[in-house]
Amino acid sequence: MKTLLIGKLHNYMVQHHTDLLIALQEDHRLNHYLSTKIDSISGLIEELQRDNRPAYVIEALCLEELTRDLRPSRFSWMRELLEEEFPEDCQRLNRSGILTYELINLIGACEPIFEIFGFGEEHQDHRGLRAAITGLIAEYLENQQTEN
Repeated sequence: MKTLLIGKLHNYMVQHHTDLLIALQEDHRLNHYLSTKIDSISGLIEELQRDNRPAYVIEALCLEELTRDLRPSRFSWMRELLEEEFPEDCQRLNRSGILTYELINLIGACEPIFEIFGFGEEHQDHRGLRAAITGLIAEYLENQQTEN
């Protein structure tokens, strides 16, 4: 079960937290991170198995717990915002193979805005946050085109 959950958590990170995944890989800490996360829910796994819960229920409940502190995903949110507000730029970055790299740069550039507004499940739909981030993305993309 733990091996399955490590794989599921890794897949979740690939889809929703590519920035964190890359940072952990660069620091050679990914395996430690995944193992620590799985170890943190060992008690939950044992409890659910003792209660004779089906494997798919155990998997779903454990994955929910494993990803609780990873939601919402700034990476996914920024990607969706870029796709909605700047579709041509998003396609251009994707075609050139640098979309993930640029999203990571944008998240870093937007960190002060995220801190001011507080990015969480209750704030991800905040219009002021969206407007501030959209403005910064527009400026970032404009500067990028000026440099090229």
